[in-house]
Amino acid sequence: MKKLIQKLTETFSPSGYESAIRDVIRAEVEGLADEIRVDALGNLIARKGSAKKGPAKKIMIAAHMDEIGLIASHIDENGFVRFTTIGGVYPQMLMGSRVRFFGGTPGIVHTEPLDKPTDTPSVDKMFVDVGATSRKDCPVKVGEVASFERPFLDLGNRIVAKSMDDRIGCAVAIEALRALKSTPHEVYVVFTTQEEVGTRGAETSAFGIDPDLGFSIDVTGWGDTPGRKNFEMALGKGPAIKIKDGGMLSDPRIVDWMIGTAEKAKIPYQREVLLGGTTDARAMQLVRSGVPVGCISIPCRYVHSPSEMVDIRDVENAVKLIVELLGKPVEL
Repeated sequence: MKKLIQKLTETFSPSGYESAIRDVIRAEVEGLADEIRVDALGNLIARKGSAKKGPAKKIMIAAHMDEIGLIASHIDENGFVRFTTIGGVYPQMLMGSRVRFFGGTPGIVHTEPLDKPTDTPSVDKMFVDVGATSRKDCPVKVGEVASFERPFLDLGNRIVAKSMDDRIGCAVAIEALRALKSTPHEVYVVFTTQEEVGTRGAETSAFGIDPDLGFSIDVTGWGDTPGRKNFEMALGKGPAIKIKDGGMLSDPRIVDWMIGTAEKAKIPYQREVLLGGTTDARAMQLVRSGVPVGCISIPCRYVHSPSEMVDIRDVENAVKLIVELLGKPVEL
């Protein structure tokens, strides 16, 4: 599974530019679903099973393909690239980072001089140095997007890469499809676009699918490093079953279904109350007349940084939990 995760995380695909990662994922899921299609917003939708008979449910699972990034807003006379952000990019994570633009140009992020070395620069004071000496010889154009460039790192049970948010959710969804030999439901696994800029792909795809229930697969924060307080979440203790985040309350029936399934299958899990941020589940919850939703989260250290860390055991147990959830009838 690590090779799949490396392939996914090292693929360049900021929000709105998901074609490369969509091609990678489509190659992985070909033959694992009864139908695969791409909708108008670029969501990759893989359907498995049918809900035409009996108590079967139409279930939507969302894992977003996009990643945070930068977009060039101005090239100055000396060839330095000014930029704004795509998604939640934190300035303190940018200093000294290497990025690569859509056209292949690499660069280093730095800032104008600060009043104090301990100050955090604002994005409007930062620039990307691509080695150019003038606007004319700068290969980057206004509107060109960039993402972090950082290699995959294998630390045993812990693995590190840029864009674990949410390529790790995509990996879980792919492996769950692979392991799910049959289901009594009509399952839609949706690899969504533009989550980092407003859960847009999940909203449109959920409207089109009109599911009976659903859940997202995404990362959550961490509470197991020095100084982290008031958030009970640790790597290696199992996937998290979300109860609340900054944008959504999970349906209690979905939470009970997930917890009951995990306990019956003896799969370790954690209970999640995330104080900020949200996932595709929020968008799914609000379409049409409403959808009961939840979320299975992968604990992840250093979210929205160039080096995000997860525990492979949490990833594997998330796959097991999803297969157990989808393999049996659901009564909420």
